[in-house]
Amino acid sequence: MTDFALDPRLVDDSYPITELPLCQLRLMDDARYAWLVLIPRCEGAVEVFDMSEDDQQQMWREASRVGQALKAHQGGDKLNVATLGNMVAQLHLHVIVRKKDDAAWPGPVWGQGQAAPYDKSSLATMRDTVLALVSGLKLDK
Repeated sequence: MTDFALDPRLVDDSYPITELPLCQLRLMDDARYAWLVLIPRCEGAVEVFDMSEDDQQQMWREASRVGQALKAHQGGDKLNVATLGNMVAQLHLHVIVRKKDDAAWPGPVWGQGQAAPYDKSSLATMRDTVLALVSGLKLDK
């Protein structure tokens, strides 16, 4: 994990939140959704099976626990978890809290309307919220 480099498109489209045991946790720059991205620090990983089984389990542990906490906090109706990689090959996992009244419900968030970038105040609030939620989670084995 020492040669990890983040794809520039992930840098451009999201904000860093924190480093989890395996993944870098980032917030997508679309305030319409509580939308996080977990990027495993595994150089060259494109697909989940490119990682060791231990790393696969750790990624799902991190995504599940972070997603569960964020969904509960946001009062979400559904949690969408997906790896697509059609635009950015570097393995990354989207964790999105969905609500029945959100802009894209019941369809996918991709390609629905224009993203609503965070302003500085709402970005700071969301970042603080996610950090507080993550700080109380047991993310290791």
